[in-house]
Amino acid sequence: MSGLFDSLANRRAIIDRRSLADRLREADRAEAAGLLKEKLASGRAEIARRLIDQPYAGTESAAATAFLTDQILRLAHDFVVERLHPTSAPGADERLLLLALGGYGRGEMAPHSDVDLSFVTPAKATGWTGQVIESLLYLLWDLGLTIGHSVRSVDEVIAATLDDHTARTAMLETRYIWGDERLHEEVQARFQSEVIAGDVRKFVTEKLDEREARHVRMGDSRYVVEPNVKEGKGGLRDLHTLFWIGKYAYRVRSAADLVDVGLLSRTELGQFQRAERFLWAVRCHLHTVAGRAEERLTFDYQREIAERMNYSGRHGNAPVERFMKHYFLHARTVGDLTGAFLAQLDERFAKRGRRLMFPTLRRRPRNLNGFMLDRGRLAVPSDDFLTEDPVRLIEAFQLADAHNLEIHPMALRAIARHAKLIDASVRAEPRANALFLDVLTSPRRPDVVLRWMNEAGVFGRFVPDFGRVVAQMQFDMYHHYTVDEHTIRAIGLLARIERGELKDEHKLATGLFKRIASRRVLYVAVLLHDIAKGRPGDHSVVGAEIAKKLCPRFGLTPAETEQVAWLVRWHLLLSSTAQKRDISDPQTIRDFVERVKSLERLRLLHILTVVDIRAVGPGTWNSWKGQLITNLFEAAEEVLRLGHKQRGRQDRIAAVQEDAAAGLGWDLPRFSAHASRLADSYWLAEPPQVIERNARFVANADASDGPPRAVELVPQPDRGATLVSIYTPDEPGLFYRIAGAISLSGGNIIDARIHTTADGMALDNLLVQDSLGGPYGDPRQLARLEKAVRAAVEGQEPSVERLEARALPLLRAEAFSIEPAVFVDNKASGRYTVVEVNARDRAALLSELAKAIFDNEATIHSAHIATYGERAVDVFYLTDRDGRKIESIFHLEAIRSSLLHAALEPGRRDSDLAAE
Repeated sequence: MSGLFDSLANRRAIIDRRSLADRLREADRAEAAGLLKEKLASGRAEIARRLIDQPYAGTESAAATAFLTDQILRLAHDFVVERLHPTSAPGADERLLLLALGGYGRGEMAPHSDVDLSFVTPAKATGWTGQVIESLLYLLWDLGLTIGHSVRSVDEVIAATLDDHTARTAMLETRYIWGDERLHEEVQARFQSEVIAGDVRKFVTEKLDEREARHVRMGDSRYVVEPNVKEGKGGLRDLHTLFWIGKYAYRVRSAADLVDVGLLSRTELGQFQRAERFLWAVRCHLHTVAGRAEERLTFDYQREIAERMNYSGRHGNAPVERFMKHYFLHARTVGDLTGAFLAQLDERFAKRGRRLMFPTLRRRPRNLNGFMLDRGRLAVPSDDFLTEDPVRLIEAFQLADAHNLEIHPMALRAIARHAKLIDASVRAEPRANALFLDVLTSPRRPDVVLRWMNEAGVFGRFVPDFGRVVAQMQFDMYHHYTVDEHTIRAIGLLARIERGELKDEHKLATGLFKRIASRRVLYVAVLLHDIAKGRPGDHSVVGAEIAKKLCPRFGLTPAETEQVAWLVRWHLLLSSTAQKRDISDPQTIRDFVERVKSLERLRLLHILTVVDIRAVGPGTWNSWKGQLITNLFEAAEEVLRLGHKQRGRQDRIAAVQEDAAAGLGWDLPRFSAHASRLADSYWLAEPPQVIERNARFVANADASDGPPRAVELVPQPDRGATLVSIYTPDEPGLFYRIAGAISLSGGNIIDARIHTTADGMALDNLLVQDSLGGPYGDPRQLARLEKAVRAAVEGQEPSVERLEARALPLLRAEAFSIEPAVFVDNKASGRYTVVEVNARDRAALLSELAKAIFDNEATIHSAHIATYGERAVDVFYLTDRDGRKIESIFHLEAIRSSLLHAALEPGRRDSDLAAE
């Protein structure tokens, strides 16, 4: 490996080892450490400068860092041996070898990578070698290097590699740095004869099992929007795995040698090297920007790295979105290469009739229309087979789905190579569209097969509008996956709901599936709901127009096309209304029903909403969202089903009161006295279990001595939050004080129902989550929260200083710029003024908004709090202090202006005031 760094330009500009060696010969220990540290820093600065000048030169930068580390280690070794522990005649056992391991052994290091070393001795370390190793390590630590090391004899090195496949892999990439060359030759010879000569199949299996476990640990998708560049699926470690297997099985010395042994084609080698260079560039930039060994490409770093790599905005996509799209395309390339590589291994190492990595298939389907079976996998008889009829590029996936087959990696390789044959004529072919629709609407595993189509490049070629969202990320904290991966996951969830696999979690959606008129409308709508993401304009509006164009091509009727277009246009309507509006307000239901118009649309929209939210990522669906969406569905269904015969408002209130009285077991006079104190809106706003709990809570408080100031906290796991009920004399600023107290206790209000009784008592029901987004489970935290709320009820003002200290953006939200906005709507409710505030999420935001409303002499009747990653959307239903809708333009403008100011982070408020 003597020529490993020969291609590095002007190596002496990085470090001049000979010149530095001369200076070290006269230096003492402290001077040596200072000189080496200085040259390490200047070498790193030169490498960083080159990366700025050539931001895509990732492999060159990685090699330069390894070269610099080599020279520092050699100089440090010689200084220790010659100056600190000189010996005139070292014995046969006083020999020492420095070996580089792992990535450093490959000659690749990111700026803050660990230096993995093995100190090798002929036998057990002698006193002299022990002193040298200790002094050398202390010197390297003084330079600020992170050293991972082992001290072993030659026998111990071989024993370790036999016992542990991780050690075996590290040894596979060892490289001589300095020291006794005869020891190196002995280690290499014994490793080749005693270790590698063993079972190659076992090593391959171990590495593939390790790879699968790593993928599961990192999210099992190469389209996670904050990927791990080193360990994630489609990252550098996947490329390394291919090289390790090739090196172990075929003794290859470089990636280029994989072509010579037939594991990759020359075209695939080019793809390998481009992906490797790009991923190494990203990793080196990431280490540099983070100032440490950071491997996860989080939102905090993506924007700056996109800028360092000279990305610019284009076609409605921000620079960071274009950068990440290229990242995911390279990750997909790594996946393609892995498939091709493993296919070759399978052919070479599998026993006759068996497969190395996959189980065999027990049955042999007939009528494969010319396709073949190769050990249970769908295969193509020849390359010409696909070129003769390009529709077969679609048919392969339809057959795989219909017969529950995997597609042979070599067939996928051929399909990917010929995907360009899918042109306008193939896209217009009715048979091709029918086959595609069969896959999309399959009751079996449409997501699996569609993902294969996507990986092979067929999906985007056949549906070019989908091709535009392949690897398309959205730069926000809400979406966990790229648009194409989110869509495919949503289709998979849809199939699972249809099969009844999620009936415990989504009972309503599962039941509705059996009542919809056209299941293919639903599948196509899920496919197209985000098809226009990344384009200028509202993606729902643009997507509806795309749907009108694509649905007839897919073979849908005009009525089905209209239904799909409507669902795409309004796919956010149900979740937005449920989470951001008061669904106990009759006007909310009227407006929603006016838009939906039919029971069929309502059913389809409900199921689409469920899979859309769940496919966003882990944790985005919870029981609270489910309850809100179900409540809105049921209220709208009643209106649509019964039309003008629906129960009137008073009839519904009477029914709720009758059920509550029965549940409480109270006699009529007692319940009537309680009911007469509460406004009609109360009975429609609260769920039955809360109404009954409130009644007992109020009765107990009224029975106590003195003016009641009662607080009750009840964890409600089914709603994903803790119910905080407050009963106290109503007074201005009460909600602001309570919100501040909850914020300072680390809680987060997700919904607030604020009621005033006829005799002037406040009865408020708040749903509060802990810092982890769930109900309070720790009794001590619950007690602390209760104490804080009680203090607020008693009149204690929240500390302004403490609120301002908490009013910083949530740590990861700082990567996003969100301009606050306030929207006032006097038509959304018959009784209230509805005000919506959009802002970057932060602790204490709700408290500050509530204070602004209080300062403007408005009263909050309900608050609906939603967060979408870094974006907070808080909606308030307001009246003036006399309980009337706010009509004054001046009053509304004052509220809007105060809320806008409160939505700003404290630092921006100060700068805005200075600008004024």
